[in-house]
Amino acid sequence: MDFRLTPEQQAFQAEVIDFIEHGLPAGWDEEFDSLEDRLAIERDIMKRLAAKRWLALPWPKEYGGLGASPMQQMLFNEQMAYHGVPGTVNMGVAWVGPVVMLYGTEEQKARYLTRIADGTDLWCTLYSEPGAGSDLAAMQTRAVRDGDDYIINGQKIWTTFGHYADWGWLAARTDPNAPKHKGISTFAVKMDSPGITVRPLVNMAGTHEFNEVYFEDVRVPASQLIGEENRGWYNVAVGLDFERSSIGATSNARRTVDDLVAYLKERRGRTPDAIRHRMAEHAIGVQLLRNMAYYIASQQEKTGIAPTREAQMAKLFGAELQQRIAGTAVQIFGMEGQAARPGSKALRYQYLLLRSVANTIEGGTSEIQRTVIATRGLGLPRE
Repeated sequence: MDFRLTPEQQAFQAEVIDFIEHGLPAGWDEEFDSLEDRLAIERDIMKRLAAKRWLALPWPKEYGGLGASPMQQMLFNEQMAYHGVPGTVNMGVAWVGPVVMLYGTEEQKARYLTRIADGTDLWCTLYSEPGAGSDLAAMQTRAVRDGDDYIINGQKIWTTFGHYADWGWLAARTDPNAPKHKGISTFAVKMDSPGITVRPLVNMAGTHEFNEVYFEDVRVPASQLIGEENRGWYNVAVGLDFERSSIGATSNARRTVDDLVAYLKERRGRTPDAIRHRMAEHAIGVQLLRNMAYYIASQQEKTGIAPTREAQMAKLFGAELQQRIAGTAVQIFGMEGQAARPGSKALRYQYLLLRSVANTIEGGTSEIQRTVIATRGLGLPRE
């Protein structure tokens, strides 16, 4: 492929950079004193993006987007991630909206899409369970029809941002006797519905992103069933057809390498050869990953489908690269990297190292990624 951007793509990239430099609220890149402060900034940013139709950038114009191409979406995500702009990871845009567009009723489209595209409603994803993570189709949360409602009982886990989401995108089993991929349905669920309990899961880095969510006789109107009953597995799979270039991980890793190189140049004394060589390896790895991301987006633009093998490879390589870079960063700071105090530059990298453990678990474990690459990508037998 030709890795050079077209004049139109260059102009769009420049517009995004200009927005980051001049269009964001004051203090967006500072440390947040509380979850409420962070959420207020994120909602402000979402509203500003929505005003430019950038929040739902790839959506059709009639639903509040710009009908952006995969390359435009990737360029947008790349700059937002590189500069660390919060509020741009939007589950409502990524997979709720596309499913509603494809399978929802006109009433559901009117009810949900506008409030996602204009930044009013935040969504969380209610998929994983304690016994159904990598094997998602093994979920056991039940949805039983009762008149005009479904009654939901069960438990979800690793629900990102479930503690401040307005709506939940729920996958639940509606036919326990069907093959496990066949008896699942998807629902839109108000997170303040009676019977829903959200409990925090604080990760090893000390931050609260994940949650356990319990459903105890939660009544969900049948009008909030999205698509056909028992065909929810196909709704879940729809999200895989959207931007899968891993450009976010690429950009985060690239920014970390750039910042570390700048720090090493400023620091007094000669950098040990081992660190210099490792930083060179990381810089090469970041560029390889970036090239993969561009290739994936370009192929998706040509065919309408992201190449599965390459997308899985990018996810796997990116997750493990982030862990390696974080490990090098902590080593650069020595003891300070292991016992960083508030205000220390090392504190950021200590957090990255601890948080990077989740990179090879969330979104599909590295073991699962390797299996998918081998079987679906290369056609190798399972045994």
